[in-house]
Order: sequence, then structure tokens, then C-alpha cells
Amino acid sequence: MSIAEQLKNTNLVSEIDAFIAKAGQTENGDLYRDMVISIFRMIDDGTVRGDVKMVNTALRELRYGFKVFSRYKDVKKVSIYGSARTSPEDPAYKMAVDFSRRIVHEGFMVITGGGSGIMEAAQGGAGRYNSFGLNIALPFEQNANPYIAEDPKLINFRYFFTRKVFFVKESSGLVLFPGGFGTMDEGFETMTLVQTGKTELKPIVLLDVPGGRYWHDWREYAEKHMAGRGLISEEDWNLIKITTDVEEAVSEITGFYKNFHSSRYVKDKLVLRLQKRPTPQNVEALNDQFSDIISDGRIMLAESLPEEANEPDILHLPRIVFSFNKRNIGRLRLLVNELNKL
Repeated sequence: MSIAEQLKNTNLVSEIDAFIAKAGQTENGDLYRDMVISIFRMIDDGTVRGDVKMVNTALRELRYGFKVFSRYKDVKKVSIYGSARTSPEDPAYKMAVDFSRRIVHEGFMVITGGGSGIMEAAQGGAGRYNSFGLNIALPFEQNANPYIAEDPKLINFRYFFTRKVFFVKESSGLVLFPGGFGTMDEGFETMTLVQTGKTELKPIVLLDVPGGRYWHDWREYAEKHMAGRGLISEEDWNLIKITTDVEEAVSEITGFYKNFHSSRYVKDKLVLRLQKRPTPQNVEALNDQFSDIISDGRIMLAESLPEEANEPDILHLPRIVFSFNKRNIGRLRLLVNELNKL
């Protein structure tokens, strides 16, 4: 009898539930049960050893990463990408030091890949205490830099995909310096996740040295070959900021949270949590200006919803709630900009 059949015809599921309950898990017990059952189904499927090893390693990396970041869950963080090959004499290196020092002064921590070049510069500017390093096992180029080596906030990954989870999930903003394939990969993936609504809306800054053309040339290419052919929408440009000024980059990150706090979907409603309560007149103006992104009804002022009870620390925050069409993310960013002007 297969394990799947045993799950249907025996008390195995109840035994799994009882085992999880002994660990004191109640709120997430159903999810842990599903994870265990998925493992049993892999046995039934005859999953090859290499695939089992991949699942096992990925799960271990995710678990450990969650543990490390959980201690700093109330501190906003900025993920910083850039080339491991940038030398300390390069103006971009010095700019990364300056930006990181400034963003830490504003109350943020920084996340980098933990290696050399821009990563080392960013962590040098931020300092060890305010840094996370997400190191990747490579045959070359990726030893931990001295600012994060042997720190408890250095996490070593075997897989790029588990590493990328934390770059995006744990960040409240992202800054990209000029870099190679890795930087472009991480940058495009982040833009895609934000543009498609697969991660929470957050500021993305493309930062280069004064007079630098790296991101401006990229923008020209994207305008011609992506936007020009209708492969992206013009409103998608609202999701990124290209600049050669450190202070403008810092303001783009901090300004995003001037009033906006966070967002969450409750069933088919998008809830935007705010620091300051909009007036009825403010909400009416938003309804007029952004009616095109509302799929049903209107934007409404609201208190916390019953489904948000598992976030007790922010239940007091004012909210606006509406049915977002989940398509025009670039326009949603403009709505957040309006809220930050209040």
C-alpha cells in the first residue's frame, strides 16, 4: 500500500498532528502537517536522490535564514547589489560606502551578498552591526568580506534561489550599483516581482556615480526595445528611480515610508497601512485620481480588519482599503506617493 493510500485509510494524519502538537505548534500546525505529507508523497513518487538532496538543502537554508532575520524583524533593511569586481579605487566603491553610511543613519540595516567589491563597500559603510551577508558558494570570487566574515548575520547558501528569497523578502528597498550578470539578474528579478505584485511594493533605486551612463544607457535600451515594442508599460517606470546622487537615493528609500507603512491583501481587498490618517477630502481626491485601478467600489478609510489580528503591533494604524485590479502596479506606486505627501 502506498503512503498516499495509508494517509487516507489509517490514523497516520492524526499521528502527524499529535506529534506537531507535542512541539507546542497550534497556529501553524496545518501547514507543518502539509509539509510532512509532501515529504511522504515524494517517497511515493520515487523522487531521485539528487532532487531529495536539493529539497533538503533548500529547506535547511530557508529555515536558518528565517531564524537569523527573525531577530531583526522590526528594523527596515535595504538590499544592495553590485559587482564583486569593483575595486576600492573605483568611485562606485566610495559611493557605496557613502550610501550605506547614510541609510544606516536613517535607521536602516543593509543586506548584501557578503562578498567583495560593492558588497564589501556597502558593509564597510554600514558597519558589521548593521549588516547582513548572504554569501553564495562559488568556485571563485565569493569569499566573505572582512566586515561580515564570521558574523552571526552571515548566512551561507548553496542555491541562488533560496538566497534571492531573503534579498527580496527581508528588504524594505533595493539599491543597484553597476554590475555584471549577477547584478542584472537580481535587479530584473526584483523588478519583475514588484511589477507583477508577487512581492510587496517597495522602492528600487539604480545608482551610479556622477556622470556615469550605466543605468541611463540601460534605460535607453529598455525604452527602445521593451517599452517601444509594448513589452512593458510606460507606467512601469514609476517603480524605479535612476540617479547619480546619494542623497536622492536615500530620499527615495526613506520618502517611501514617510506615511506608507505596509500593505496586505485581505481576501479581494488591498489594505494600505499608514502612519497618518487621511482626511475624507484626501480619500475623495484619491478616488478621483485613481479610479482606473479600482476593480470594484471605492477607496475607503478603515480601521484594522479582523483578519489582521495576527499583526497586533500595527492594529492601531489607520488604513485605506479598496479592490485593486492587481495589474497597474506602477499606478499603485503613484497612489502611495500621494499618500506620502499628506
